[in-house]
Amino acid sequence: MVGFLLVGDNVPFVAALVLMLLIGAAELAGLGSSLVSDADASADLSLLQWLNLGRLPLLMLLVVFLLSFGVLGLMGQRLVAALIGQPAPWFLAAPLALAAALPTTRAAGRLFARYLPTEETTAVDRDTLVGRMAVVVTGEAAAGSPAQARARDAHGQPHYVMVEPDAPEDVFAEGETVVLVRRAGATFFAIRGGPALQDARL
Repeated sequence: MVGFLLVGDNVPFVAALVLMLLIGAAELAGLGSSLVSDADASADLSLLQWLNLGRLPLLMLLVVFLLSFGVLGLMGQRLVAALIGQPAPWFLAAPLALAAALPTTRAAGRLFARYLPTEETTAVDRDTLVGRMAVVVTGEAAAGSPAQARARDAHGQPHYVMVEPDAPEDVFAEGETVVLVRRAGATFFAIRGGPALQDARL
């Protein structure tokens, strides 16, 4: 088994599983948010939304994707090796595993969201978050480049939303407190929240 994992064409899948374990260890150590601080969540916002970003934190989606990609890739390589005697070339196997991992991540994300109500609650209309404070938790929010932020509804439940500055010249750094002033589709627009507006519960 170890020899199979060390085959060169299996490296992308083994690396994905190792990275997943490292992220899990860093999360337990309280360093998880820093691992994705430079991620550009707006690079393909529609894909992230399809994968259930908002129902689950970006970091959890990343872990689920890495697990799906690694396991499905190794399963596929095992099957190919049983049929032809050796794994498929990585440049053929990796795209196929990626294509299978995306819908798997989406399905797993929906399943996990049902059992993690503390991360997101569907009982509250997201429009009710307008006027509430949020903390930027992933990346840097700029005009045309939203970042992930955490806000709490009237019941104290956290919601993960995509936030963009309402004023084009503003930029919100990770850890900064903002006030959500309006919503357009899946994106909330915000203004900077001063120290007097900060809510310790965020």
